[in-house]
Amino acid sequence: MKILLPKYAGFCFGVRRATQEAMKAAKHSPPPVFSLGPIIHNPQEVERLERDGVNVTDSLEKIPAGGTVIIRSHGLAPDVVDEAHSRGLNVVNATCPLVKKSQEYAELLHREGYQVIVIGNPQHPEIRSVTGYTGYHAEVIENESQVKELPNAQKIGVVLQTTQQLELCQRIISLLVPKANELRVFNTLCDATFKRQKEALEMARKADVMIVVGGRNSANTTHLAEICKKAGSVTHHIETAGELNEDWFKDCKIVGVTAGASTPSWVIQEVVERLNKLAEMGEK
Repeated sequence: MKILLPKYAGFCFGVRRATQEAMKAAKHSPPPVFSLGPIIHNPQEVERLERDGVNVTDSLEKIPAGGTVIIRSHGLAPDVVDEAHSRGLNVVNATCPLVKKSQEYAELLHREGYQVIVIGNPQHPEIRSVTGYTGYHAEVIENESQVKELPNAQKIGVVLQTTQQLELCQRIISLLVPKANELRVFNTLCDATFKRQKEALEMARKADVMIVVGGRNSANTTHLAEICKKAGSVTHHIETAGELNEDWFKDCKIVGVTAGASTPSWVIQEVVERLNKLAEMGEK
């Protein structure tokens, strides 16, 4: 069994920066230290950070005054950040720089009178943070059918969830063209995500089985799995090497591995080591 390994794997810049900021906060910021929601969308890395002193909470009310709150990689809406300061919390900003750009573009478009459209998942924390910069007046679109429901507008401005698929965004934007006299689009797609998606597609076209490694709550990892399935490869989305099932690889000649931008390199390595052992067993 041949194993195709990814060139683009492990933490992207934004995720690496967020975890580094979290570790600094755990060592140097006023305790206790919490992130409001998981710092990144990978349970294994979140558990590791918790062992090192970075707790997770779903509410600012649960953080004692004088403690520290970390703004996770997906960002927070400005009203939430203001509330954190008003509660006397030390705030550490670990927002991905590209997400910060999306926030700034959304704020700019809203200020200049555009109807802001955000292409992405309305339940994703990144999208909630970006829409907050429009006073929550932005419309969130995640598929083509929703465009039909939008009223026409003089000016429409668009920003993109950083982990969206380029092809989907292109289709939605083309449908928005007749909806406005002026259409302004900011491309806020993550280049690292685009490279992973392209590489995953190329692998999936060659492989009998694709293994996609990453958190099940990770949008970019989920998109990778969707891309591999559409390419026709049998696809399994796993979080750890322990989930690998040797039955998946019966009669499998080529297996490909890809991983989301929030997947730690050590998790990927454990998966590769397990696949190598399964390959050796199959040769005996």
